[in-house]
Amino acid sequence: MFVLEFKHKPVLLEECIDGLNINPDGIYVDGTLGGAGHSKVIASKLSENGLLIGIDRDLDALEAARKNLQEFNNVKYIHGNHDDIKSILNNIGIEQVDGILLDLGVSSFQLDEKTRGFSYIGENELDMRMDKTQDLTAKKVVNSYSEDDLANIIYEYGEERFSRNIAKNICKYREEKEIETTAELVKIIEDSIPKSKQKDGHPAKRTFQAIRIEVNDELRPLYNTVKDSISCLKSGGRLCIITFHSLEDRAVKQAYTDAMR
Repeated sequence: MFVLEFKHKPVLLEECIDGLNINPDGIYVDGTLGGAGHSKVIASKLSENGLLIGIDRDLDALEAARKNLQEFNNVKYIHGNHDDIKSILNNIGIEQVDGILLDLGVSSFQLDEKTRGFSYIGENELDMRMDKTQDLTAKKVVNSYSEDDLANIIYEYGEERFSRNIAKNICKYREEKEIETTAELVKIIEDSIPKSKQKDGHPAKRTFQAIRIEVNDELRPLYNTVKDSISCLKSGGRLCIITFHSLEDRAVKQAYTDAMR
């Protein structure tokens, strides 16, 4: 019997908890609940009058979080996207909160769970959906997007300088057969980058990041998500955001800067 094990060591845990400056009676949102590594500490600092709202688009993550937080009675679980934070809070009758945490990007569980198709290690179906109920998958992106669109996505979201060559070879390969697995895509990418340039980490890393971002629409709404999150805070409320690459960092910093004007 397969048992889902959602292991996650929360990143910058102490820094986030300090940054949120938790009020025991306050309302807090973890917009990227995951396995609830951060949320478990947040919940432990809340009184019976406090409330933690956990949002995640991954149903597996929500299930894992329920188990990890089963000792707490003041947690509300929501299957949704942190990009919709204003409407989510409105739907549950909450206008403003004391703090919000966003831990952006893919989780360690999603990477480790090879069948999800996020990892370039091994051979698995091209999926990469954080929300498995959505239609768009990595397989659809790779097999249906035009060469120009693929090249642009790989360059803009992956900062891959060989994006044109990779997109060209993807389209050439799919003329013969549909690209179905992560291993097939990795081979195409490896063949598209000169061996002498494959010294900076795995050659497929940037392209996989780019396709994942496209599948999950991670960057396009991020600026507005930050602005919306700020508007959902009470006076003196705190917003903590963890970013993992320059594209996320740029959007968050721009939103912060504009919000302070």
